[in-house]
This record gives sequence, C-alpha cells and structure tokens, in this order.
Amino acid sequence: MIRLFKVFIPAGTLTLFVSEALLVASAFIFATYIVLEVDPTVFLLYDGGLSRIALVVISILVGLHLHDLYSQIQVKSRIVLIQQLCLVMGAAFLAQSLIAYLNSSLRVPIRVMLVGSAIAVAAIFCWRLLFSAFAFQLVGRDRLLLVGGSPLLEDIAQYIVDRPESGLEIAGYLDDRHETGAVLPGGKLLGSMGSLRDIVRTTQPHRIVVGLFERRNRMPVGELLELRFAGNVIEEAANTYERVCGRVCLKEIRPSQLIFSGELGPRPQNLVYQRLSNMIVAVIGIVAALPLMLLTALAVRLSSPGAVLYRQTRVGLDGALFTLYKFRSMRADAELATGAVWAQKDDPRVTMVGRIIRRIRFDELPQLYNVLKGEMSIVGPRPERPEFVKALNEQIPYYRQRHCVRPGITGWAQVNYKYGDTLQDTITKLEYDLYYIKNMSMSLDTYVLFHTLKAMLLSRGAQ
Repeated sequence: MIRLFKVFIPAGTLTLFVSEALLVASAFIFATYIVLEVDPTVFLLYDGGLSRIALVVISILVGLHLHDLYSQIQVKSRIVLIQQLCLVMGAAFLAQSLIAYLNSSLRVPIRVMLVGSAIAVAAIFCWRLLFSAFAFQLVGRDRLLLVGGSPLLEDIAQYIVDRPESGLEIAGYLDDRHETGAVLPGGKLLGSMGSLRDIVRTTQPHRIVVGLFERRNRMPVGELLELRFAGNVIEEAANTYERVCGRVCLKEIRPSQLIFSGELGPRPQNLVYQRLSNMIVAVIGIVAALPLMLLTALAVRLSSPGAVLYRQTRVGLDGALFTLYKFRSMRADAELATGAVWAQKDDPRVTMVGRIIRRIRFDELPQLYNVLKGEMSIVGPRPERPEFVKALNEQIPYYRQRHCVRPGITGWAQVNYKYGDTLQDTITKLEYDLYYIKNMSMSLDTYVLFHTLKAMLLSRGAQ
C-alpha cells in the first residue's frame, strides 16, 4: 500500500489507474493517426491536440472512478463491465459537448472522439480482464503474518478478506490460543509462538503484525528483535488496523499512545491554512450556489408549512455551542412529541421535497454561512446535538477529543461509513474522526471533498 493524501492506497489500484490513463491517452493518439487527413503530429504538437486529449482522458478517468471501477477492481461480470464502460464514454461525449459550448478550440474532432472511444473501450475491457485475472495477484501484494492471538488480528484479516482489492493477503496466524491448522479469517494457524522464526523463514511475509491476546502475555521480544535486525518489517496490530482500515482502533488505543504520538492533533499551520481555504471556498460556494439555494428555499416553502431554514444547536470547537443552519427537510412538528432523536432510514418525518434535497445534499448548503462565521469547517467531524454529546461522552472513551477541531459539513467518517443511528455506529464513526484529526492536512481535505462530490452525484449515504 502506498500513502497518498494521508491515505493508504493499494499499489494495485494505483497501478491500474496509471496504466489506464496511459492506455486511454494512447487510444486517442492512435485514433488521430487513423482518421485525420492532415499530419497528426501537427495536430498533436502545434494545434493543441495533446491538451484536448488530456481533457478527454481526465473525463474518462473521473467516469471510471464514479462507477466504482477503482474500488471494485475484480471483474465479476463482463456484460456489466461493458455497460459501465459505455456509460463512461457517454459521459465523456457529454463533457466534450460542454467543452465545445464553452470553448470550441478545446474540443477533440468528432471522428477522433468516435474512433478513440471505441479503441479505449476495447483496450480497457481487455486490460481489466487481464489485470483482474493475473496482474492484480502480482502487483503490490503484501503478505501479512499475524502473531499473538489478539481478536484485533482477526478483525484486520476479515477486513482484508471482504476487500480483495486492498492488495493484501494473510500468510497465516501464529499464537498459543488455537491448535495448529485451525481455520481463521483469511488463513489458518501455522504454529505456536515458539516457532516464530521457523515460520517466518518458511512463509517469507512482507510484514509481521503483532497483537497479544492479553497484555500480560509474554511477547517474544528476543525473536522479534532478531527478525527486525534481519530486515523484516514488524508492526503493532493497532498501527496495521489504522493503515489498512483507515480508522483508529478504540478497543486497543491507550492514553499514552495519544499523549506521545508525533502525529496526533491539528498542527497550528494546518489550522491556519484550513481557515483561509474555508473562507475562500465558503465565499465562492455561496455565490455559485445562490440560485440553487433560492430554488431550494422556494421548494421547501411551497411543499409544507413551516420555516424554510431549520436552526439547531450543535456542539462545535472546544465544546462551544453554535446554531447550525439547514434547509428544513422534515415536518415543522417532527420532534414535538419525541424530543431529540437520531434520524432513521426512510424516516417518516421527512417531507417529499426534504427527501430529494437530502439525497443530493442541498439541505446542507446554508452551512456555508456557518463556515463563513468560523463556526464550522468544510471538512471535519460532523457536529452533534448537545443532548447526544452529553450521553456519548459518558459512554464512549475519547469522544470529547473530536471537539479539538472545528466540525465540518462533510468529513472522513461521512465518505467512509453509512449514516449512523446506533451507539456502535457512533463508535465506528469516532474511529474515523480520530484518524482524520491525527492526519489532518490540506491533502486529506481535498481527498474527502473529491469523494463527497462523488457521493452527491450518486446520491449515496443520505438518510
């Protein structure tokens, strides 16, 4: 796995992305040599041909991403893959029509677009089949040997089993809890702790992940030290969990890990950069979205009685209370009888217009004003209501630590996890929030925003 934007990305995914970018660019360059009557070199080098093709390549790669073709690499159905590729090319043609409307000199000639798209579909289809069957098994595969018997090791293995595109595989387990040969998630028990060096020599893992079942159990320090000096990579299970799953493990975290961590917590310069960028984005967003906000306000006003804006008290930076603004998506008397409750799936209190604006996230647009006031950030942990925060602080360790940064309109938890309405969901989202706080940076914010736009376009995650 390779770390980009403060996120660990499977090497296989990155390899596929780069290879397909080159493949699509080559397809359109080849198309110029087939269909153009003039010298293609003149078109490519002196008539802006390469920059035009670059725009097409970007639109196609974005389309592949929006169809989850970089998160689900393995081909399960050839027919579905062909359908997805055709839809991607259709979107690329629409992008070309928009480009032609804005600036016709940036449009790729229609014959080049037709032939290049046909070649690109055939090339990507064949490459995907080959990559899924063979190359994906070879590129960037990390084999993990799980040592110690901690339940966290099985959680890591199950995550890897459920996501074969992660580029990881389990070499096996090593502990004193089970009998040799016992089948566990992703692999089997290869032996006891006493056979550590022999099994490492046999399996040749890329990483040795250590997690003891109980802290009082003896760690084989001498063997691990020898293996480390021999060039083996050795990690604690909690660190591997964070790297693989993209969240901090609350079950294993200790206060000393947080206190002495060199990365944890927002750095002052990051907060300054974030505040400046938030101000700029908020101003641009309010101006650009003003027509949409006016139309949304009109739809809310006409669809049901009550105020257009919904005002709600939330907990912000350092536990300070502030008023959050949203377009009202529920009936005006939604909580009259029940008081403060979490939203549910297919919530009957949501109005018809409210369901639509929630799905496309337009109900969140007034929060740009909260960002402008400095109460919120574009990216950060979602703010909760004080009624919930009080209870969650008592039930979940480290929950109050999420208030060390400004809450956000969107966040790392929102792009990685479903809408939560249970205590366990809240714990999982807190693990994602702590990962964001630990790795807070402009690059991670950009990554979150990119995936938020994807969720908005595909109407995912709404409740």
